[in-house]
Amino acid sequence: MHWTKSVLAAIATSALSLSIGAPAQTAPSPAQSAQSQPTGPEWWRHAVIYEIYPRSFQDSDGDGVGDLKGITSRLDYLHDLGIDAIWITPMYPSPGIDYGYDISDYTAIDPLYGTMADFDNLVAEAKKRDIRVIMDYVINHTSDQHKWFLESRSSRDNPKRDWYVWRDGKGETATDKGEQPNNWQSWFGHSAWQWDEKTRQYYCHYFYVQQPDLNWRNPEVHKAMDGVLDFWMKRGVAGFRIDAVSRLYEDPEMRDDPYLPGRNAYGDRNIQHKYTDDLPEVHDVLKEVRSVVDKYPGDPVLVTEADEPNVQALAKMYGNGDEVQLPMDFQIADVNKLSAPRFRELFNEIENNPAHGQPEYFFSNHDQPRQWDRYGDGEHNDQIAKLMAVLELTTRGTPQMYYGEELGMRTTDPARVEDVHDPIGKLGWPKEKGRDGERTPMQWDTTATAGFTNAAKPWLPIPPSASKYNVDAESKDPNSIFNTYKKLLALRRSNPALRDGAQISIGNDPDVFMYVRAVPGHAVVVALNMSNKQRSVMFIGLDKYGIHGLLKPIFSTGTGFAKSDTLILEPFAAYVGTTEP
Repeated sequence: MHWTKSVLAAIATSALSLSIGAPAQTAPSPAQSAQSQPTGPEWWRHAVIYEIYPRSFQDSDGDGVGDLKGITSRLDYLHDLGIDAIWITPMYPSPGIDYGYDISDYTAIDPLYGTMADFDNLVAEAKKRDIRVIMDYVINHTSDQHKWFLESRSSRDNPKRDWYVWRDGKGETATDKGEQPNNWQSWFGHSAWQWDEKTRQYYCHYFYVQQPDLNWRNPEVHKAMDGVLDFWMKRGVAGFRIDAVSRLYEDPEMRDDPYLPGRNAYGDRNIQHKYTDDLPEVHDVLKEVRSVVDKYPGDPVLVTEADEPNVQALAKMYGNGDEVQLPMDFQIADVNKLSAPRFRELFNEIENNPAHGQPEYFFSNHDQPRQWDRYGDGEHNDQIAKLMAVLELTTRGTPQMYYGEELGMRTTDPARVEDVHDPIGKLGWPKEKGRDGERTPMQWDTTATAGFTNAAKPWLPIPPSASKYNVDAESKDPNSIFNTYKKLLALRRSNPALRDGAQISIGNDPDVFMYVRAVPGHAVVVALNMSNKQRSVMFIGLDKYGIHGLLKPIFSTGTGFAKSDTLILEPFAAYVGTTEP
């Protein structure tokens, strides 16, 4: 069901009079509300995406590493949970320096994960369960073992030399390599330039030394990478998550990046990536990628890793409806504390983004500590995890979950540098412990290896918390984090206001974030107490939002009515209410 401008205007101009420990806030203007609610039938507007790190989801062959058959064996779990699409991080052949993000062949499956037949079966079985498969499109760089780079570094006159970014050193001579071309830094520490003795030039790598950057100023690179998209679209995938998209281009004048105060975890001077990030040409590539996938039926979707500094920069990723449908909102993901004012500000901004694009929300992924730790206070983490589930699954947009999030999996960092797998953890220890902690195996049951594998030793250790936080145990507890997610996912699918409704923030309490989701004839109120104090909310004037009569909860944690118009919110409580039968 779609909103008309007249309906939105009626909602937007009706101020809600409520007592919530602070004066009421005026609702957005009619123009803001009408412009911020895009409509359309595309599947991804109502989908919930679930990120799977394939090494860690399910092992089927006893080698201690997850694989494609393992994912296929768990599709019923995902379907019953309420998942609409799975994004699988790279499963292409790779030397494994960056655990798959250093790709040596874009159009094959790493034998570690199975075969192309296994992949085809996964797509087919997922389709039977109305689950779509989204691939990871690593667009900025390849492995240094990719055949393209092996050719490129074989000689200066090789036809693929210009497929990568090569430069002479400053002051280079026949016997001296000179200084590095400029001061650009790798995101993973130290210089972004690596000397190649054979051809006596430096190549650029925004990430690890073993991940040379593709030269997107070369038309041949465009042609080859478009072919990668075609290959997987023809195999039935539903779209792509585009990795490190803002880093595709470097300044052709090779200007030094400005330095900032202080040093990072690797001991380098802090730097502003002014000439290696978010150059305008990125949007030309996004338009190109969109044009390739749009040739195929089924409304394929593009999701971008777009850690932009503000909503204005994020909105550019939508283009004019001809670039990306779902740029990942790192601003909201990385609030990293429970702050009702901050969440209210950011959700209002994305609701009114200048491109009128669909929001895409997440709170955990394979590159950041899990939300159970980042938002927990050390005492009420489970309760806060449930509150974050309500925030993620009742707001208007496309939510993206990370495997195990629905269990309250926590970050479990290695205790010793000798146990670290992730190279950035080895390089930056102990300030930077790497990303192993958020990539530990999925916790299915209470066995020694958590039902992930029958190998004696999984690729990463099973966290001690798996004995309590696992699918088997939590599915039997109606108040578990798992059942919180399952109920919310079902509610999101069935409730018309949560499925299609506009979203308008109400109130400006420093501790409680509240909003209305509404379609004509149906409205829902969400109240989230983001403090460790009991708070009360007095509802007066909700009829102006189409809510008549006494609110009744359709989902709640730690809440109850003290009287007909007052809601008591216990510390970190979440409430979802409506007047509908």
